[in-house]
Amino acid sequence: MKVALVTGASRGIGKACAIRLAKDGYAVVINYSHSEEQAQKVLDEIVAAGGTAITYKADVSDLNQVKQMVKDVSKELGGIDVLVNNAGIVRDEYLLMLNKDTLDTCMDLNVKGYFYCAQQAVLKMFRKKSGVIINMSSVSSKFALPGQSVYSATKGAVNSMTQTMAKELAGYGIRVNAVAPGFIETEMLDAIPEEKKKEYLDAIPMHKLGKAEDVANVVSSLCSDAFSYVTGQVIVLDGGLSL
Repeated sequence: MKVALVTGASRGIGKACAIRLAKDGYAVVINYSHSEEQAQKVLDEIVAAGGTAITYKADVSDLNQVKQMVKDVSKELGGIDVLVNNAGIVRDEYLLMLNKDTLDTCMDLNVKGYFYCAQQAVLKMFRKKSGVIINMSSVSSKFALPGQSVYSATKGAVNSMTQTMAKELAGYGIRVNAVAPGFIETEMLDAIPEEKKKEYLDAIPMHKLGKAEDVANVVSSLCSDAFSYVTGQVIVLDGGLSL
C-alpha cells in the first residue's frame, strides 16, 4: 500500500486531502501540530470508511521534528510515496503594521516547513525512484490582496520552489506540482467578515466559493498515473478570480 503524508491535515483543505487520498487507497499520515482532537476525528472518519491512517504530531517548521516524523512514518508504514505540503498560516498585516514575529512565523512555516518536509520525504522517495510532492500554494501568489504581502511572498516562494524542485527531481522519478486555491469554504475563510466575504464573492467570475473537496480532487488527480507527465506546474483553483 502506498503512503501519503499530509501536513496540517486536521482541518480544512488538509483534512479533505487526507480523506480523499485514503479513498484512493493510500495509507495516510495525518500530521498536526496542535489540534489532536480534530486529527483524531479525521482518523476516525477514514477508518470508518474502510481506509488506513495514522496521526502524527509534529511542528513542520522544526527540522528535527520533521526528521523524526519521516523516520517514524517510514519505519511504521514502509516509506513515503506522496507528500502534500499543506501546513501553513495566514496573518494579514499591512506593510507599516508588519512585525517581526509575523514575518518569522510565516516564513518558518510556509516556506522553511515545505523545504524541510520535501527534503526528508525525497530521501525516502529516492529508494523507490518514484514519488509525488504537492505543495499547497494560493491564488494570493498571483493576485494581490492588500494586507497579504507576507502571505503572498511565501506563496510566491512556494511556486518558485515547486518549479526548481521539479527540475531537480525529475530524473529520479519524482514529480512536484503546486495547487493554488482561491477562496475556499474553510475555517480560515469563516474568520473574514461577511461584508468582506461578499466583496470577494462579487469579484469571482463564477460567483461562488470553492470547497475543500475541490482542492482535494485536484491533489488526487496530480498524484495519479493519469497526470504522470505533469511536473513543475501551479494549478490555480479560484473560480476565475485571478483572470
